[in-house]
Amino acid sequence: MFDARYSIRSHVAGSLRAENVGETVTVAGWVHRRRDHGGLIFIDLRDRSGLVQCVFDPEASGEAFVLAERVRPEWVVQLTGTIRPRPEGSVNPNLETGAIEIVITSAEVLNTSETPPFEVDAASETDETLRLKYRYIDLRRPEALDALILRDRVTQRFRKSLEHRGFLEVETPILGRSTPEGARDFIVPSRLNPGEFYALPQSPQLFKQLLMVGGVERYYQIARCFRDEDLRADRQPEFTQVDIEMSFVTQDDVITMMEDVMHEVMREADVDLVTPLRRMTYAEAMDRFGSDRPDLRFGMELACLSSVFAESEFKVFASVLAADGRIKGINAKGAGDWSRGRIDALNQVALDAGAKGLAWVAFPTEGDVRSPIAKFFTDEEMAGLKKALDVEPGDLVLMIADGHGVANEVLGVLRLHMAEELAVPRVGFETLWVVDFPLFKWDAEEQRYAANHHPFTRPFDEHVDWLEERPLEVLSYSYDLVMNGLEIGGGTLRIHDVALQRKVLGILGHGEVQAEEQFGFLLEALSLGAPPHGGIALGLDRLIMVLAGKHSIRDVIAFPKTSSGSCPLTGAPGEVSARQLREVHLKRD
Repeated sequence: MFDARYSIRSHVAGSLRAENVGETVTVAGWVHRRRDHGGLIFIDLRDRSGLVQCVFDPEASGEAFVLAERVRPEWVVQLTGTIRPRPEGSVNPNLETGAIEIVITSAEVLNTSETPPFEVDAASETDETLRLKYRYIDLRRPEALDALILRDRVTQRFRKSLEHRGFLEVETPILGRSTPEGARDFIVPSRLNPGEFYALPQSPQLFKQLLMVGGVERYYQIARCFRDEDLRADRQPEFTQVDIEMSFVTQDDVITMMEDVMHEVMREADVDLVTPLRRMTYAEAMDRFGSDRPDLRFGMELACLSSVFAESEFKVFASVLAADGRIKGINAKGAGDWSRGRIDALNQVALDAGAKGLAWVAFPTEGDVRSPIAKFFTDEEMAGLKKALDVEPGDLVLMIADGHGVANEVLGVLRLHMAEELAVPRVGFETLWVVDFPLFKWDAEEQRYAANHHPFTRPFDEHVDWLEERPLEVLSYSYDLVMNGLEIGGGTLRIHDVALQRKVLGILGHGEVQAEEQFGFLLEALSLGAPPHGGIALGLDRLIMVLAGKHSIRDVIAFPKTSSGSCPLTGAPGEVSARQLREVHLKRD
């Protein structure tokens, strides 16, 4: 809410309404648009709150009219005048202040402006790199500013909701120690400790666990995090998490608390989140949608076709089934009339996703079938295929024959690709929990087990005995919050028993010496009365992106980096002087 006690203005532009008619007001802001109608000059004044039309009449405005003749867009001005109703026929129903205008009696130029590198009204059509170089101009757009306002509202609601539930906001260190798990760290050389480095936190994971050992019991933080990884539309090198941890809780406790908080947070964005949310196991999500973050706003679910082709004479299918693989498919409704070249291009999508190849059958019209492999199918197999995937004229069936995991993942990629190609409607906010992730996954490149979430995730109590002999079958107390096909947040219950934590680290390849070197402080803390605890971290940038209807988190960050990790505005990253390098005991190659 605007408070005139702390401003050279009496009102903000966007707050003025018909009930203010007759009042003398002072406003200040940027000249959004200037129109000279001969006897009258109109200026649309813009500030953070919106626009208001200001009228300069030679008889009423005096010297202010002379000033209005020379002002240009993006000049900063202070205007005083009297509010009157707009003349009949000139009301603008698309503008909140569209029923009134200010007849200006005095004016002052607070600052002039060179011609901007792009017009504020045309910024959305301007090259993104140019917009980011002049991000302060870009932010003058109502759409850009609205994203920051939404971000503020949502962040404040998180704070209020968590405070109401007994959480303490606690800051954790930015300069920490590099740990071997997760993405690549950003490292910072230490001047006072030659040859040693800090790491910027990828998350406050270890510190928030230590806070639980310290008896804080309920912690949260709007935490800045850093990961040196390849960037994309929903990933930046520096980002913000809503980081939460709780003691003496079960998985259901964390999920229920988070649903209650998210219900309040989403309401700030005028979204009614109906709780309790649906829960889906990791296994079901992969089997039905080929993704552990399924987009439920459309169908095109994966179907298992192994039984349909159990006796197939098609050698590719027969060999996969003989090796205990799977044949699975999706029905891309509406793509049955695609050209051969367009369908063949999908093969590259499948190859890039990890498949050995793509099988397809098109049904362009009633009774018409196109496919290079349909000749190998019996009538019974073709009927079974149609039934399993609810095939109708105009449909295109895409099939992958491979190991179960590969078939799921490739079809998951194809499902999203086809939704884009076919412009499948995706509206609303479909939100769910994906739960019960495997504790480990196999890293084929490293030839070792890796943590599915992080090394501190607690396995199912009933699966602890499987850790050494059946590690890939061990499930964990883990839960991801998924919205519209994006992972909005993820969390787990943590290991609070030091012996179990050592065992899990050992399976991940951290021997006793390495475990002590990397995580000794945590292991010692767990041995000194650690309570059962768990938590979750939500990606604030990604959540705001979804709520604001944007397609990139760059649109909801005040000063984002480009896809190469650079800042066009400041020129970061940049070189430093030889003296600076010497001070931290480094030298150029």
